[in-house]
Amino acid sequence: MAEFWLTDEQFAKIAPHLPTDTRGKERVDDRRVISGIIHVLKSGGRWTDAPREIYGPKKTLYNRFVRWAAKGVWGDLFETLARAGGPPSQVLIDSSAVKAHRCASGGKGGQSQAIGRSRGGRTTKIHALTDRFCRPLAFLLTGGQVADCKAGAQLLERAPACRIMLADKGYDSDAIRRQIEATGAAPNIPPKSNRRWKPCFSPVLYKGRNAIERMFGRLKDFRRIATRYDRSATNYLAAVCIAATVSCWL
Repeated sequence: MAEFWLTDEQFAKIAPHLPTDTRGKERVDDRRVISGIIHVLKSGGRWTDAPREIYGPKKTLYNRFVRWAAKGVWGDLFETLARAGGPPSQVLIDSSAVKAHRCASGGKGGQSQAIGRSRGGRTTKIHALTDRFCRPLAFLLTGGQVADCKAGAQLLERAPACRIMLADKGYDSDAIRRQIEATGAAPNIPPKSNRRWKPCFSPVLYKGRNAIERMFGRLKDFRRIATRYDRSATNYLAAVCIAATVSCWL
């Protein structure tokens, strides 16, 4: 069928990490509700468009998504499954811009909602770390005008231990290189043409950097990731974490 539904194996992987501190009324079937949330993210439709006869009331889907986003449940689930993959030998860092739909405007906090203006108009940037198997490890949201090296310094603080860090020219700064080397990893970043001293660089290793581009491609198969409709950066980041969990870690 066209609607998404978690398989037995997929749900078994996430069930142990779902909240258990439910108070009062018993929670509606987790598998059905989470499947409905994922269906909305994949299809790009409105919450009201989710088939009620399959997933239940739209209000239940939306409230579960928003409340667990505010509590950090979706992000914790993603990070738990990502850590279970073991330490990677190589880590890749890059970003991808996403167009913000007009309905994403008006969120409380203005610029703090990670929407900025760039040549593409109103955009959000998804900054990510992945391993060489296209599996994401961490995410950070900024406005589309934020430079990669500026956000990269913040994202690298969450990078797992590795031997090699791959990045493009946007991350070629002395500060970024020193930050990577301080963790015991070797930065493999193509030097900019205006550098007087050219650091060591391996074109052979750099060929593997396309893994992070393919990871972004998988994420953007989810239409509510390819276009941002959420006003809240917290909700949009939660959607990114859900998409990454489903497409890469389940």
